[in-house]
Amino acid sequence: TRKNVGRGLGVLLVERKIQTTYDSDFIVLDERAYYDRTIISLATVQEPLHTRFQITGLDDAAQASELALLLRAGSLAAPIEYVEERTVGPSLGEDNIRAGLWSVQLGLLLVMVFMLLYYRGFGVIANIALCLNLMLLIAAMSLLSATLTLPGIAGIVLTVGMAVDANVLIFERIKEERNNGRRPQAAIAAGYDRALTTILDANLTTFLVALILYSVGTGPVKGFAVTLAIGILTSMFTAIICTRALVNLVYGRRNMRKLMI
Repeated sequence: TRKNVGRGLGVLLVERKIQTTYDSDFIVLDERAYYDRTIISLATVQEPLHTRFQITGLDDAAQASELALLLRAGSLAAPIEYVEERTVGPSLGEDNIRAGLWSVQLGLLLVMVFMLLYYRGFGVIANIALCLNLMLLIAAMSLLSATLTLPGIAGIVLTVGMAVDANVLIFERIKEERNNGRRPQAAIAAGYDRALTTILDANLTTFLVALILYSVGTGPVKGFAVTLAIGILTSMFTAIICTRALVNLVYGRRNMRKLMI
Protein backbone atom coordinates (compact mmCIF):
# COMPACT_ATOMS: atom_id res chain seq x y z
CA THR A 1 0.00 0.00 0.00
CA ARG A 2 2.96 2.36 0.31
CA LYS A 3 3.21 2.36 -3.47
CA ASN A 4 -0.55 2.71 -4.07
CA VAL A 5 -1.71 5.62 -1.90
CA GLY A 6 -4.63 7.31 -3.64
CA ARG A 7 -5.50 4.27 -5.76
CA GLY A 8 -8.48 1.98 -5.40
CA LEU A 9 -8.41 -1.09 -3.20
CA GLY A 10 -11.02 -3.71 -4.00
CA VAL A 11 -12.20 -6.64 -1.92
CA LEU A 12 -12.76 -9.50 -4.31
CA LEU A 13 -15.12 -12.36 -3.42
CA VAL A 14 -14.12 -15.55 -5.25
CA GLU A 15 -16.64 -18.38 -5.21
CA ARG A 16 -15.95 -21.82 -6.59
CA LYS A 17 -19.03 -23.15 -8.35
CA ILE A 18 -19.90 -26.29 -10.24
CA GLN A 19 -21.69 -26.12 -13.60
CA THR A 20 -23.49 -29.35 -14.37
CA THR A 21 -24.89 -30.36 -17.77
CA TYR A 22 -27.81 -32.80 -17.93
CA ASP A 23 -29.47 -34.63 -20.78
CA SER A 24 -33.18 -34.99 -21.33
CA ASP A 25 -33.38 -37.77 -18.75
CA PHE A 26 -31.52 -35.63 -16.17
CA ILE A 27 -28.42 -37.76 -16.38
CA VAL A 28 -25.23 -35.88 -15.68
CA LEU A 29 -23.27 -35.41 -18.84
CA ASP A 30 -20.58 -33.05 -17.67
CA GLU A 31 -19.44 -31.21 -14.56
CA ARG A 32 -17.17 -28.24 -14.81
CA ALA A 33 -15.80 -26.11 -11.98
CA TYR A 34 -15.48 -22.37 -12.41
CA TYR A 35 -14.80 -19.37 -10.21
CA ASP A 36 -17.22 -16.46 -9.87
CA ARG A 37 -15.40 -13.26 -8.97
CA THR A 38 -17.32 -10.27 -7.61
CA ILE A 39 -16.05 -6.99 -6.17
CA ILE A 40 -17.92 -6.52 -2.90
CA SER A 41 -16.10 -3.41 -1.70
CA LEU A 42 -14.05 -0.70 -3.35
CA ALA A 43 -12.13 1.77 -1.24
CA THR A 44 -9.35 4.28 -1.75
CA VAL A 45 -5.97 3.82 -0.07
CA GLN A 46 -5.55 6.93 2.08
CA GLU A 47 -2.31 5.86 3.78
CA PRO A 48 -0.09 2.77 4.06
CA LEU A 49 -1.79 -0.03 5.94
CA HIS A 50 -0.21 -0.83 9.31
CA THR A 51 -1.33 -2.51 12.53
CA ARG A 52 -4.30 -0.10 12.64
CA PHE A 53 -6.23 1.21 9.64
CA GLN A 54 -9.80 1.97 8.54
CA ILE A 55 -11.89 1.51 5.40
CA THR A 56 -14.02 4.47 4.32
CA GLY A 57 -16.78 4.73 1.74
CA LEU A 58 -19.56 2.73 3.41
CA ASP A 59 -22.80 4.69 3.56
CA ASP A 60 -24.46 3.09 6.57
CA ALA A 61 -24.38 0.19 9.04
CA ALA A 62 -26.35 -2.04 6.67
CA GLN A 63 -23.59 -1.92 4.08
CA ALA A 64 -21.00 -2.67 6.77
CA SER A 65 -23.02 -5.69 7.94
CA GLU A 66 -23.42 -6.91 4.37
CA LEU A 67 -19.69 -6.55 3.75
CA ALA A 68 -18.88 -8.51 6.93
CA LEU A 69 -21.34 -11.22 5.90
CA LEU A 70 -19.80 -11.53 2.45
CA LEU A 71 -16.30 -11.69 3.92
CA ARG A 72 -17.33 -14.52 6.22
CA ALA A 73 -19.09 -16.29 3.37
CA GLY A 74 -16.01 -16.00 1.22
CA SER A 75 -13.81 -17.52 3.90
CA LEU A 76 -16.15 -20.50 4.19
CA ALA A 77 -16.32 -21.08 0.44
CA ALA A 78 -12.56 -20.96 -0.08
CA PRO A 79 -11.18 -24.36 -1.15
CA ILE A 80 -8.60 -26.04 1.10
CA GLU A 81 -5.85 -28.36 -0.09
CA TYR A 82 -3.99 -30.31 2.60
CA VAL A 83 -0.28 -30.19 1.92
CA GLU A 84 0.88 -31.60 5.27
CA GLU A 85 -0.86 -32.49 8.50
CA ARG A 86 0.78 -33.13 11.87
CA THR A 87 -0.78 -33.96 15.20
CA VAL A 88 0.93 -33.08 18.46
CA GLY A 89 -0.69 -34.69 21.47
CA PRO A 90 0.12 -35.85 24.98
CA SER A 91 1.70 -39.02 23.59
CA LEU A 92 4.71 -36.97 22.46
CA GLY A 93 5.44 -35.81 26.01
CA GLU A 94 4.83 -39.31 27.32
CA ASP A 95 7.39 -40.74 24.89
CA ASN A 96 9.96 -38.15 25.94
CA ILE A 97 9.42 -38.86 29.64
CA ARG A 98 9.70 -42.60 28.98
CA ALA A 99 12.95 -42.07 27.07
CA GLY A 100 14.28 -39.89 29.89
CA LEU A 101 13.51 -42.50 32.53
CA TRP A 102 15.11 -45.16 30.35
CA SER A 103 18.27 -43.04 30.13
CA VAL A 104 18.37 -42.78 33.94
CA GLN A 105 18.02 -46.55 34.31
CA LEU A 106 20.65 -47.26 31.66
CA GLY A 107 23.10 -44.75 33.13
CA LEU A 108 22.55 -46.14 36.63
CA LEU A 109 23.12 -49.70 35.42
CA LEU A 110 26.33 -48.86 33.56
CA VAL A 111 27.75 -46.91 36.51
CA MET A 112 26.92 -49.70 38.95
CA VAL A 113 28.49 -52.36 36.73
CA PHE A 114 31.66 -50.28 36.33
CA MET A 115 32.00 -49.66 40.06
CA LEU A 116 31.40 -53.32 40.84
CA LEU A 117 33.97 -54.59 38.34
CA TYR A 118 36.63 -51.97 39.06
CA TYR A 119 36.42 -51.58 42.84
CA ARG A 120 34.91 -54.97 43.79
CA GLY A 121 33.94 -54.90 47.47
CA PHE A 122 34.14 -51.13 47.72
CA GLY A 123 32.14 -50.94 44.52
CA VAL A 124 29.26 -52.73 46.23
CA ILE A 125 29.32 -50.10 48.97
CA ALA A 126 29.40 -47.30 46.36
CA ASN A 127 26.40 -48.84 44.55
CA ILE A 128 24.39 -49.01 47.78
CA ALA A 129 25.17 -45.36 48.42
CA LEU A 130 24.20 -44.51 44.82
CA CYS A 131 20.77 -46.12 45.19
CA LEU A 132 20.32 -44.32 48.50
CA ASN A 133 21.29 -41.07 46.80
CA LEU A 134 18.53 -41.45 44.18
CA MET A 135 16.00 -42.26 46.90
CA LEU A 136 16.96 -39.13 48.85
CA LEU A 137 16.87 -37.01 45.69
CA ILE A 138 13.37 -38.13 44.74
CA ALA A 139 12.19 -37.75 48.35
CA ALA A 140 13.55 -34.18 48.53
CA MET A 141 11.87 -33.26 45.23
CA SER A 142 8.60 -34.70 46.52
CA LEU A 143 8.84 -32.62 49.70
CA LEU A 144 9.45 -29.50 47.61
CA SER A 145 6.57 -30.43 45.26
CA ALA A 146 8.96 -30.12 42.32
CA THR A 147 7.68 -31.28 38.93
CA LEU A 148 9.81 -33.90 37.20
CA THR A 149 10.45 -32.60 33.68
CA LEU A 150 12.93 -33.56 30.97
CA PRO A 151 15.54 -31.05 32.27
CA GLY A 152 14.95 -32.49 35.74
CA ILE A 153 15.62 -35.98 34.42
CA ALA A 154 18.82 -34.65 32.83
CA GLY A 155 19.82 -33.35 36.25
CA ILE A 156 19.22 -36.79 37.75
CA VAL A 157 21.40 -38.44 35.10
CA LEU A 158 24.16 -35.92 35.86
CA THR A 159 23.74 -36.57 39.59
CA VAL A 160 24.28 -40.31 39.03
CA GLY A 161 27.71 -39.59 37.57
CA MET A 162 28.59 -36.99 40.18
CA ALA A 163 27.58 -39.27 43.05
CA VAL A 164 30.17 -41.92 42.18
CA ASP A 165 32.74 -39.27 41.30
CA ALA A 166 33.31 -38.58 45.00
CA ASN A 167 33.62 -42.30 45.70
CA VAL A 168 36.17 -42.64 42.90
CA LEU A 169 38.29 -39.91 44.50
CA ILE A 170 38.10 -41.60 47.90
CA PHE A 171 38.83 -45.09 46.60
CA GLU A 172 41.76 -43.95 44.49
CA ARG A 173 43.16 -42.14 47.51
CA ILE A 174 42.83 -45.33 49.55
CA LYS A 175 44.73 -47.18 46.81
CA GLU A 176 47.54 -44.64 46.95
CA GLU A 177 47.79 -44.95 50.73
CA ARG A 178 47.95 -48.75 50.43
CA ASN A 179 50.67 -48.46 47.79
CA ASN A 180 52.62 -46.25 50.18
CA GLY A 181 52.64 -49.07 52.73
CA ARG A 182 49.87 -48.03 55.10
CA ARG A 183 47.82 -50.68 56.83
CA PRO A 184 44.21 -51.18 55.58
CA GLN A 185 42.55 -49.35 58.46
CA ALA A 186 44.97 -46.42 58.27
CA ALA A 187 44.63 -46.29 54.45
CA ILE A 188 40.82 -46.08 54.71
CA ALA A 189 40.95 -43.28 57.28
CA ALA A 190 43.58 -41.33 55.31
CA GLY A 191 41.67 -41.83 52.05
CA TYR A 192 38.48 -40.30 53.41
CA ASP A 193 40.24 -37.48 55.25
CA ARG A 194 42.50 -36.36 52.42
CA ALA A 195 39.88 -36.64 49.68
CA LEU A 196 37.35 -34.61 51.66
CA THR A 197 38.82 -31.23 50.69
CA THR A 198 38.83 -32.04 46.99
CA ILE A 199 35.24 -33.32 47.12
CA LEU A 200 34.01 -30.23 48.96
CA ASP A 201 35.76 -27.85 46.53
CA ALA A 202 34.43 -29.60 43.43
CA ASN A 203 30.86 -29.87 44.69
CA LEU A 204 30.81 -26.34 46.11
CA THR A 205 31.66 -24.79 42.74
CA THR A 206 29.02 -26.91 41.00
CA PHE A 207 26.46 -25.95 43.65
CA LEU A 208 27.20 -22.27 43.06
CA VAL A 209 26.67 -22.78 39.34
CA ALA A 210 23.30 -24.40 40.08
CA LEU A 211 22.30 -21.41 42.20
CA ILE A 212 23.26 -19.01 39.39
CA LEU A 213 21.27 -21.06 36.86
CA TYR A 214 18.24 -20.95 39.13
CA SER A 215 18.50 -17.19 39.73
CA VAL A 216 18.96 -16.10 36.11
CA GLY A 217 17.28 -18.96 34.26
CA THR A 218 13.64 -19.53 33.42
CA GLY A 219 11.45 -22.55 32.85
CA PRO A 220 13.43 -25.70 31.98
CA VAL A 221 16.72 -24.15 33.17
CA LYS A 222 15.29 -23.68 36.66
CA GLY A 223 14.05 -27.30 36.72
CA PHE A 224 17.53 -28.51 35.82
CA ALA A 225 19.13 -26.24 38.45
CA VAL A 226 16.82 -27.45 41.23
CA THR A 227 17.51 -31.10 40.49
CA LEU A 228 21.25 -30.45 40.20
CA ALA A 229 21.44 -28.56 43.49
CA ILE A 230 19.51 -31.22 45.41
CA GLY A 231 21.57 -33.95 43.77
CA ILE A 232 24.84 -32.31 44.86
CA LEU A 233 23.73 -32.17 48.49
CA THR A 234 22.46 -35.77 48.53
CA SER A 235 25.54 -37.11 46.72
CA MET A 236 27.90 -35.43 49.19
CA PHE A 237 25.93 -36.91 52.09
CA THR A 238 25.91 -40.43 50.69
CA ALA A 239 29.50 -40.37 49.39
CA ILE A 240 31.13 -38.94 52.51
CA ILE A 241 28.95 -40.09 55.38
CA CYS A 242 27.01 -43.13 54.21
CA THR A 243 29.86 -44.91 52.45
CA ARG A 244 32.22 -44.28 55.36
CA ALA A 245 29.65 -45.68 57.75
CA LEU A 246 29.27 -48.79 55.56
CA VAL A 247 33.03 -49.20 55.20
CA ASN A 248 33.51 -48.94 58.97
CA LEU A 249 30.68 -51.39 59.49
CA VAL A 250 32.25 -53.95 57.15
CA TYR A 251 35.98 -53.41 57.74
CA GLY A 252 36.10 -51.54 61.04
CA ARG A 253 36.66 -54.42 63.46
CA ARG A 254 38.44 -56.83 61.16
CA ASN A 255 42.14 -57.48 61.21
CA MET A 256 42.89 -57.40 57.47
CA ARG A 257 45.99 -57.50 55.41
CA LYS A 258 44.33 -56.84 52.03
CA LEU A 259 41.47 -54.67 50.81
CA MET A 260 39.08 -55.67 48.04
CA ILE A 261 39.60 -52.48 46.09
